[in-house]
Amino acid sequence: MSDEMPERDADKALAGEYALGLLSPEEAAAFESRLAHEPELRVLYAQWAEDLAALTDPIAPVAPPVHLHGAVMTRLFGGDDAATAREGGLQWFRWLLGGLTASVLALVLIFATGLPERGPQPPDAPAYVAQLAAEDESLLISAAYDAEAGRFHLERARGEAASGRALELWLIAGDDAPVSLGVLPEARRASVTVPEPLRARLDGAALAVSDEPEGGSPTGAPTGAVLAVGAITNT
Repeated sequence: MSDEMPERDADKALAGEYALGLLSPEEAAAFESRLAHEPELRVLYAQWAEDLAALTDPIAPVAPPVHLHGAVMTRLFGGDDAATAREGGLQWFRWLLGGLTASVLALVLIFATGLPERGPQPPDAPAYVAQLAAEDESLLISAAYDAEAGRFHLERARGEAASGRALELWLIAGDDAPVSLGVLPEARRASVTVPEPLRARLDGAALAVSDEPEGGSPTGAPTGAVLAVGAITNT
């Protein structure tokens, strides 16, 4: 046991340096390689990300519209057939509304911490941010929108697709049906393009992640469980 503690302490310090963008590109690459295979290291990194986000707790709450959940579930599943899905997601969505304020606003801090130059890089001053989280925080994705490029930069701190399944990202804007932004890759960071006609309609819109077959929904609409929903917030 005495031999394990120093190693864990070293990993905790290393995760903190990575979260703050203090590692060299080579060190960051080695750390990311370990993240893919070491769940305990991913937990340490997620704890650092949450601690950094907590620095914005004093910021005044800005709750999303109370009708967001019902609107999202109806547009995802439609009509009376959505009743079961809505009931299953109601409790975690209430939790999400309660904790959304600090989490969403904290994204500005997280995306501004000079992460290592690997993978798609978030904008320095995102026009919009969103936080998608499961009730048990088993899935946690931060999104920052680059208005100039018309793209969402995604940072997945926790969670992955189930075996033989895929995570698919959806944009719900206005009264439109959900629009797929693509299947999320295994990489922790990703970048997805928003269709040009929808770029001016992000205010009041939402992002959602659903569980889908490998390769994504075969119908062009969500077919599996909605795992996380997040309101898009203007910064």
